Amino acid sequence: MPVSAGKTSVIPCACCCGTSFKPALECEGFSFVICTECSLVQRNPQPEKDEIIMRYSSMFGNDYLAYEVKNEQAFLNLQILALKDVKFNKLAKSLLSKNEKPLFLDIGCATGALLVHLRRFGWNVTGVEISPASAYAREQHKLHVYDIPLEEIKFPENHFDVVHASHLIEHLNDPCGFLAETRRVLKLNGNLFLTTPNISGFQARLFGSKWRSAIFDHLYLFSKRTIKKMLRQHGFKIESCHTWGGLAAGTSPKWLKKSADYLSKKFGFGDVMILSCRKII
Repeated sequence: MPVSAGKTSVIPCACCCGTSFKPALECEGFSFVICTECSLVQRNPQPEKDEIIMRYSSMFGNDYLAYEVKNEQAFLNLQILALKDVKFNKLAKSLLSKNEKPLFLDIGCATGALLVHLRRFGWNVTGVEISPASAYAREQHKLHVYDIPLEEIKFPENHFDVVHASHLIEHLNDPCGFLAETRRVLKLNGNLFLTTPNISGFQARLFGSKWRSAIFDHLYLFSKRTIKKMLRQHGFKIESCHTWGGLAAGTSPKWLKKSADYLSKKFGFGDVMILSCRKII
């Protein structure tokens, strides 16, 4: 996929507002730095928000749509497994038993496959997706999907029972603004399920700048510690955190990958993490 620097800005640390950084990952044509105060890893200088939105709505966005459509079922299966890890099924059973249609918001919903899946069980579903996949979700799946950033939609306060964001927060210029708006639109004690790559995992440590998540479109690379700190700063209680993915397919013999996948999930050093959080204030 094409890489274009465009307009960039030097910014403080998104987690602690620190201004002291040291090199972290030197990639081909771009790099990541690490905050010396809180250890958050981020692109700096960083592409500006308008550049990011333009990238996802451009020809790159069409490439992304083709990729998502091709892998729609596989990605849905992964999301269902991840949500099972954090006991989403138990929460869903409780909410659906109240004879209401609980409100579910999926931010970065891509083609809307997860929303289609949940709609079948009685959820009232809404999506947000700024790429051309939003039109696909509306036309092919008849979903209510917004194609502008969350902060611009102005949902009512205390509105949604559940917010889900999978592989989204690492793409955002302002993850703190995103979490603040997510908290605002969630009901008190509402749940946020957040999935993002794990830079404290085994693969990241093994591959360094060649790690599959150290890519141009990721502006932040969170560890379990830094994402939990940011979530707590924004009024969320962390209820659980699970990881998965020991070695990427094709990088090792099948027997070794199977063992690495099992161990990484069991001991929490997987390549990707999902956090179950609750709005408490």
